[in-house]
Amino acid sequence: MAGTILSTVPPFREPRYHVLMVRLEAIERLQHNTRRVVEIVSVLVKYGLADWLRAVPLGFVQTWLQSAEGEKISDVSFERRVRLAMSELGTTFIKLGQMLGTRPDLISPELAEELSHLHTTGPADPIEMVRQTIRDELGNWPAELFAQFDPEPFACGSIAQVHGARLKSGEDVVVKIQKVGIRQRIEADLSILGGLAELAVKYAPQLKSYDPVGVIRQFRRTILRELDFACERRSLIEFAKNFEDDATVRFPKPHREYSLRRVLTMERLRGVSGADVDALHHTHADLNEFARRGAAMYLEMIFRDSFYHADPHPGNLLLLDGGVVGVLDCGMVGRLDETLHEQIESMLLAVAHADARSLTDAVWNLSSVPPKCSREQLESDLMEFVADYAGRAIVELDLASALNDLAGIIRRSHIVLPHGLALLLKMLVLLEGTSQRLSPDFSLAEIIEPHVTQSVGRRLSPRRIAKRMGRMVREWDRVLEALPRDLSEALRRMRSGQFRVHLDHHHLDPTVNRLVLGILAASLFLGSSLLWSMKAAPLLFGVSVFGALGYAVAIRLGWRVLRGIKKSGDVAAKE
Repeated sequence: MAGTILSTVPPFREPRYHVLMVRLEAIERLQHNTRRVVEIVSVLVKYGLADWLRAVPLGFVQTWLQSAEGEKISDVSFERRVRLAMSELGTTFIKLGQMLGTRPDLISPELAEELSHLHTTGPADPIEMVRQTIRDELGNWPAELFAQFDPEPFACGSIAQVHGARLKSGEDVVVKIQKVGIRQRIEADLSILGGLAELAVKYAPQLKSYDPVGVIRQFRRTILRELDFACERRSLIEFAKNFEDDATVRFPKPHREYSLRRVLTMERLRGVSGADVDALHHTHADLNEFARRGAAMYLEMIFRDSFYHADPHPGNLLLLDGGVVGVLDCGMVGRLDETLHEQIESMLLAVAHADARSLTDAVWNLSSVPPKCSREQLESDLMEFVADYAGRAIVELDLASALNDLAGIIRRSHIVLPHGLALLLKMLVLLEGTSQRLSPDFSLAEIIEPHVTQSVGRRLSPRRIAKRMGRMVREWDRVLEALPRDLSEALRRMRSGQFRVHLDHHHLDPTVNRLVLGILAASLFLGSSLLWSMKAAPLLFGVSVFGALGYAVAIRLGWRVLRGIKKSGDVAAKE
């Protein structure tokens, strides 16, 4: 029994009925999008990724699976097959793959590395559709809004395309326009993914460690935010404000009067892309200093602002005149709340002091830990991790390898990190890779050390301590304020006979059934023995008929109990 919950009201629904309704809703969503589901299944079958779907009770899916056995691709690795399948399924699945690539706590490093090669590209919308989108969003045609508007896009992804333009004031800008119909296609795919995730929890136990429902829920929030360009505009404004006193960092200024949900107009930054290493070397700029400035900017975002650009891809960084770092594409951002920020500081402080127990406490308190996770094993693994990296000189520390090893320990323990922390870990790994691409001698660990020291100092400052104390006082105040009212209500319901106790248990029904069958089998056996020994009528060949029948039923029931016990033991061994 997992626990006893005291409740003043009866549960709204029985658990079994609720679970059944969830499954029926999931199946209904899939059947509503039958054509797209069949397309998805066909691609999964093609790449040998659909075996778990055989257990899903969807007739048209199972029929299709049985007719395509010869189309599996077996000459490439599993990781590459996943990437190829997601690429073929289009924008939504590519974005999902990119997000999974930021979850080293859920998937293997090999799969995360393969998914990092996913790129969203697509054909550009015709210029007539682009003009209509601008007209629908901004209320005027491009010719009326801009002094010049380039009909050919200079960049095109699967969600949006980017055109050059010039304002009537003479300022050069870029206009990011969302592709027509992309939101509807993504929302349909999200509905399908939600249904598949819910069914996977029931019919594919091997996928439970990936937390499919939680992943899809977070992915939905992320991609719908990315589809709203107003969110990116607000992020640009916040980043610019946070770095207004730093002349080495620059973000494109958004133009609010030319921007809405599907159109974003920004200042055009002209420089050399961080992805073009040859062009960067031809500038004769100090690339090591450029890498350090970029890394310092990201660390300030994390430790000072708790709001960071979550996609430090080389193509999103520009080398501007004077070695200034320009930042593009702020659609993917991360934010750390105060609790998460403090827990991250605790983890960093534990690593700095080689304190495996404190590191275990931080990971345990921060994450979603399964019931069967062994705290002792986790602490032992983290102790080896700390011992391996704590003694190294800062310049010799490969932070990306350290973070990947830490993620591997967490993944083997089946611990699920908060999305914000998983995104942050992946961002730091990408940041070190991008920086070392610009300067092979770069060490992110060396840059991060003073930020960690400052962060710990800020945590121990009187201001932060007073703030935490104030938060604790407010929380206790709310508890003490609500306690008399809740106790009074509970006593009132007890006096009126409305107080109920709800027992919440997990997997108890089979155990109770086996116990009842065992008692029944034993009772029948004893009763039949009495009838047999007393030769109770009617008799057949000198044997009591009811005694013999009772023996047969008792043996049958006993066999069922033994088979049930063996089956549950086999399931437990597999888990």
